[in-house]
Amino acid sequence: MTVMDASRAGLRGLWDFMREANARIGAWFNRVTPKGLFPRSLLIIVVPMVILQSVVAFVFMERHYNTVTRRLSAAVSQDIAAVVELYAAYPQEKDVQTLRRIVWQTMELSVDVLPNDPLPVQGPRPFFSILDSALSREISRKVKEPFWIDTVGRSNLIEVRVKMPESVLRIFARRNAAYASNSHIFLLWMVGTSLVLLAVAILFLRNQIRPIENLADAAEAFGKGRDVENFRPRGAREVRRASVAFLEMKRRIERQIEQRTAMLAGVSHDMRTILTRFKLELAFLPDGPEVEALRKDVDELQGMLEAYLAFARGDGGEQTQLTDMAQLVEDLCASAQRSGATATCTFMGPPLVQVKADSLKRCIGNLVGNAVRYAKTLQITGTRDARWLIVTVDDDGPGIPEDKREDVFRPFLRLDDARNQDAGGSGLGLSIARDIARAHGGDVILADSPLGGLRASIRLPV
Repeated sequence: MTVMDASRAGLRGLWDFMREANARIGAWFNRVTPKGLFPRSLLIIVVPMVILQSVVAFVFMERHYNTVTRRLSAAVSQDIAAVVELYAAYPQEKDVQTLRRIVWQTMELSVDVLPNDPLPVQGPRPFFSILDSALSREISRKVKEPFWIDTVGRSNLIEVRVKMPESVLRIFARRNAAYASNSHIFLLWMVGTSLVLLAVAILFLRNQIRPIENLADAAEAFGKGRDVENFRPRGAREVRRASVAFLEMKRRIERQIEQRTAMLAGVSHDMRTILTRFKLELAFLPDGPEVEALRKDVDELQGMLEAYLAFARGDGGEQTQLTDMAQLVEDLCASAQRSGATATCTFMGPPLVQVKADSLKRCIGNLVGNAVRYAKTLQITGTRDARWLIVTVDDDGPGIPEDKREDVFRPFLRLDDARNQDAGGSGLGLSIARDIARAHGGDVILADSPLGGLRASIRLPV
């Protein structure tokens, strides 16, 4: 392997590593970030605000607060140094009272002369104390004698002790003379204004996102076949455009359904008229094998016509209503029992569901009829929770091969075992069931049944 090939392989490895790391970071970011539009929009506002406030606070603390504290500490240190020099240069009798009066009047410092004892042991310095470090540094620059400093013992005073040759000079200074004590006002104003701006942003975002949520609810309701007549375009210009486009799409779909329904009604009327004439003409013919065969053909043709029209008509513009699903399941179970099958049924959860009752009964009825036709035992199970309505039909029939379970939903498809054939042999039973389920926003899924046959499950959002 040449040096160039080795370098290329190394670059490819580095590129693959970076791409994998980027994918992992992206996956982690997607997990931790909120999924809703409102929290994401709020995050877009809050994060820059927090960063800006943090930068401003850092700059203030670093440039203004620290600088002011250092300068104030330097001024107090100069006063302390002047007191020390004055005490050292005073006559031998050292009139302490006169010294205290002069220092208090000119520098507002309190001075005491203590016996020549050792200085106290320096305690641990407070964490994040700018005053302690700044004042210690400034005093060490201006006072050459040993000293001890306490910025914690008394909240409003600073105590400094200086070791003189014959005594200890104790000096008290006001804390606010060496410390910028009004910085908290700036921080309070910053936090207060941030909270006000955040409250305004939350209210504004809530009003802007509510029309988007209404549009999503209307689209979801329309997908489930429910009434959305109360929906009106609101919100920002882009949201209004999307709402108007949704309403236009809704009107076009409804107009197409109305036209198809009207056409099917005309076709149904004309075809049924012809079939009625056929039946009347056959009624006047003498009985015989040929006439009986014609009657069977007419009945089969009428059944196939009804199946075709039911598939093409779909839900026929039916409106949703509160339906007792427990009662509907019991009715279908009783119908299966009358057909000679051994059927049981159960329903768990709140039974009232907003659905198209007739269409859903036809959907489940097709699955139950399919099970009755090819099985001796079937079980109908219904469950309803906060999000889903699930109705399962299990049987002990021959079932459908797994690789053909999606094919049986294709219109007019007939397998050799004919599990999807209806009474007229049109092959539309499962197609109609899935079409109705999807019109409710759900689906029909086929799987293996615990009874040994086929399990057909209807899953609808509620």
